[in-house]
Amino acid sequence: MFVVIFGRSGCPFCVRAKELAEKLTEDRDDFKFRYIDIHEEGISKADLEKTVGKPVETVPQIFIDQEHVGGFTEFDAYAKEHLQ
Repeated sequence: MFVVIFGRSGCPFCVRAKELAEKLTEDRDDFKFRYIDIHEEGISKADLEKTVGKPVETVPQIFIDQEHVGGFTEFDAYAKEHLQ
């Protein structure tokens, strides 16, 4: 399983998503992730909307195996249901 987290510095939900992904990486051999800081990478809101396929109001925006799952709340729920 490969997770991509699009976030930005100073975002508490981005920090929580990254921490959850780091914990899952430690706990599972089949879990990998990449965190992308949208400001550092020069990714605009419009760019992110194209990737997500719908309007984006908040970060993080999280993909599991290239499928958009939503933000931290959805990622946390997915992890609790499928990964723990």
